[in-house]
Amino acid sequence: MSKRIRTALVGSYAQPEWLIDRHALKTRLPARIISNEMWRVAPEFLKEAQDDAVLSVLWDQEAAGIDIVTDGEVRRESYSAPMANAPEGVNRNKHEILIGRAGKPNKVPLVSAPLKRLIPVHVEDVRFLRAHTKRTIKITIPGPFTLSQLALSDYYQNLEELAMGYAECVNAEIKDLFAAGADIVQLDEPYLQAKIEEAEKFGVKAVNRALEGVKGTTALHVCFGYAAMVSDKIANGYSCLPLVAQINVDQVSIEAAQPQALDLGAALKALGNKTIMVGVINLGDETPETPEIVADRIRKALKYIPPERLIAAPDCGLKYLPRESARAKLFALAKGAEIVNKELGLI
Repeated sequence: MSKRIRTALVGSYAQPEWLIDRHALKTRLPARIISNEMWRVAPEFLKEAQDDAVLSVLWDQEAAGIDIVTDGEVRRESYSAPMANAPEGVNRNKHEILIGRAGKPNKVPLVSAPLKRLIPVHVEDVRFLRAHTKRTIKITIPGPFTLSQLALSDYYQNLEELAMGYAECVNAEIKDLFAAGADIVQLDEPYLQAKIEEAEKFGVKAVNRALEGVKGTTALHVCFGYAAMVSDKIANGYSCLPLVAQINVDQVSIEAAQPQALDLGAALKALGNKTIMVGVINLGDETPETPEIVADRIRKALKYIPPERLIAAPDCGLKYLPRESARAKLFALAKGAEIVNKELGLI
């Protein structure tokens, strides 16, 4: 494996203005059900428009020089909705309302029978991306613990049962995603940070069940939530990392650019020998970083982990940034990593 510091998106990217209503996106959370409320494109043209959007965001990543690319989750109104609503057992006639971590009510799926994954959810997304790039590709899906926090059930007796039901579905999905050509499959688990007590009880168990028997490079994204929705990112908010260290993944993503006074050394040491996607792009500020700022943030992480275990990335998804800002931040990310790689004699 190359010792060079690599770069990656965490997952989402700024969707084109012609595809999604960005004003609506900024003023209300996307529903956790399949609502199709925010698309600007008529249903009969939506798939073609989403294909074009994927190619567009892929071009941005390749032009910037990003090593590990994604489809930007541009086919999704909500990062979790497709996976959350796909299984048999989800009530097709009724949904519920939950207050999310941003304190706002949100429409969520109601699970009224045993969860069973009948068909793949994001396999075609992987095949499309694989067909259009030679770079390392990553696909992101919500993890079972977070899925259990973004749904209600009148069938399962408690959240642990619901999480384990989703874990079975996620496990089957991960295996199919690798078979379809994914190089990395990432589970998004922001609620491991937000609901630490429940995470201690069954979060690790559920995520590890979703990873059983999986062959391929796996990643876990743990964050405080989108900066557009959660602005108060306290330094001690990563008390969940010792739990995360118990999860059987190869890579872990953490926010390190926006949280104030974060003890980066303690955070990185808590994760053992895993490869770390270190957040070096602050999404709480639309102003693009300079490559020098990015390089300095990378150097700070290198005090604690070697370059071969460091992937430079944004703190979280770029979904809520203006496209121009997101694109500029990508270029700064790649250039900043290049500066440090040259200093280390790695390129």
